[in-house]
Amino acid sequence: MSLFKAASTVSLLTLASRITGLARDLLMAAIFGANTFTDAFNVAFRIPNLFRRLFAEGAFSQAFVPVLAAHREQHGEADTHRLINAVATALFCVLVVASILGMLGAPALVWALASGLRQDPAGFDAAIFMTRWMFPYIGFMSLVALASGILNTWKHFTVPAVTPVLLNLSMIGAAWWGAPWLAARGIEPIFAMVGGVMAGGALQLAVQFPALRRLRLLPRLALGYQGIRSAWRDPGVRRILSLMAPAVLGVGVAQLSLMINTQIASYLTPGSVTWLFYADRLMEFPTALLGVALGVVLTPQLSGAIARGDNERYSAMLDWGMRMVVLLAVPCAVGLLAFARPLVATLFHYGALHDSDVLRIASALMGYGVGLLGLVAVKVLAPGYYASQDIRTPVRIAIVVLVITQMLNVVFVPWLAHAGLALSIAIGALVNATWLLVGLRRKGRYQPLPGWRAFLTRVAGASCALALFLVWTSAQFDWLALRAQPLERAALLAGLLLSAVVVYFTALTASGLKWIQLARR
Repeated sequence: MSLFKAASTVSLLTLASRITGLARDLLMAAIFGANTFTDAFNVAFRIPNLFRRLFAEGAFSQAFVPVLAAHREQHGEADTHRLINAVATALFCVLVVASILGMLGAPALVWALASGLRQDPAGFDAAIFMTRWMFPYIGFMSLVALASGILNTWKHFTVPAVTPVLLNLSMIGAAWWGAPWLAARGIEPIFAMVGGVMAGGALQLAVQFPALRRLRLLPRLALGYQGIRSAWRDPGVRRILSLMAPAVLGVGVAQLSLMINTQIASYLTPGSVTWLFYADRLMEFPTALLGVALGVVLTPQLSGAIARGDNERYSAMLDWGMRMVVLLAVPCAVGLLAFARPLVATLFHYGALHDSDVLRIASALMGYGVGLLGLVAVKVLAPGYYASQDIRTPVRIAIVVLVITQMLNVVFVPWLAHAGLALSIAIGALVNATWLLVGLRRKGRYQPLPGWRAFLTRVAGASCALALFLVWTSAQFDWLALRAQPLERAALLAGLLLSAVVVYFTALTASGLKWIQLARR
C-alpha cells in the first residue's frame, strides 16, 4: 500500500470518527449547555484521557511501534509474536494496578487538574464521582493502543482508524437516551455520559480481536507468576521500557501543559473549560485528519527504513510528509482564523448554548488556528526521531516549549482570558515544530528535495485567495440570527466550505502546482 493510499484511508476513516465526534459534541452542547456540571464532566473525562495520551498513545506507542517494526525486520514474524505476547502480559499487569490506584486517588486527581471547581462543591463532587467510574477507560484504550500498533506495523490501518467511531456512538446513545432517563428520576443527567464512555472503550477493544486473529497475532497473556516474570525480563520489553522513560517525560510535558491550562481555566469565568473543550474538538479535525493520519502511516515505514539502513527513502518520506502538511494544514489554519464564528455557530449554536458561548468558543478556536501548522507538523516530525529510537531530543525540546508556553500564558491570559490559553499553545507548537525540523536538518537525517521555494510561494498565494473569500462570505450573513433556520444555516455552511475548497485548489492549479502528482509521489 502506497503512503498516499494508506494516509488517505486513515484520513477518511478519521474523518468519520471526527464527524461522529462532532455530532456527539453538538448533542451534548444542546442538551447540557456550558455550566459547572459540563465543566465537571470535561475534567473527569480529561483525566483518563490524559493518562491515555501519556502512557498508551503517547510513551507506549512511541516506544513500542519502532521496536516492533525493527524486531520484525531483524528477527522475523515468529519471534516478533513472542515479543507481542510478552509486551501484552506486562502491559495488562500495569493497567490493572493503575486503574485501581486511579479510582482510589480520584479526589487528588480532580484537585490537581481543576481545583477551581471547588468554587461549586456540587461540581467538584460530581467530577470526583465521574472520574472514579471512568478511570478504567485507560485500561481499554491502552490495550487498544497495543493492538493498533501491531496492526499498523503490519500495514492494516482500517480497524485502528475506525474504532473511535464506536466511542462517539456510545456517547451519543448515552446523551440521547441515558440523560433523559436519569433526569426523569431526579439524577443529574450528565452522569449518563459515564456509561457511554465505558461502553465505548469496551467496544473499541473488542473490534480489534478479529483483525488480530486473522493475522494470527492475537496476544496470549501469561498471567501466572512465571509468565509475568518472564515477560518483564524479556529483552524487547526492557528495550521498550528504556525508551518509554524519556517518552513519558516528553509526553508528560505536553500533558502537564494541558493540566496547567485546565487549572487556569477552572479559575476563569464558569464555562471556560467547556469553551476550550469545544474549540479543541474543532481544532482536532485538521490535526487528526492530517497530522495523526500521516504520523500513523509514516512511523512504521520510517522505522523500517532505518532498520534497513535506507537513509535516502527515510528522508524522501519525511519530505513528502512535510509537503502534505504545508499543502493541507495552511488552508485549514486560514479557515479557523477567518471562518471561526460561522463554524462554531452552525455546529454548536443549539439548545442550551447561548450567543455569548459561540463568541467565546470562536475566539479560542482562532487562537488555536494561529499554530495549526505547528500542531500538525509535530505529528510528522516527531516520528522522524522516534523511528531511529531517539526520544530524548523531542523530550528536551518539549520541556523548553512548556516553559515558553507558560510564559506566554502570563502575557495572554490577563488580556484574552481563555482564548489566551489557546494562543499560547499554538505559538508553543510553532516553536516545537521549527526546533524539530532544524534538528533533523542539522543531523543530516532530512535533506529537503528541490522545489520548496516555488512550492511555498504557490501555497501562500492560494491561501491568500482563500482568506479573501472566507472573510468576505463570513461577513455576508448573520450566523447567530440564523439559529432559527438550522437546516438553511447548515446548508449554507456546507456550500461555502465546498466553494472554499474549489477556490484553494483552483488557485493552486492556476499557479502551476501539480498537487495531485505531489500527493501520489
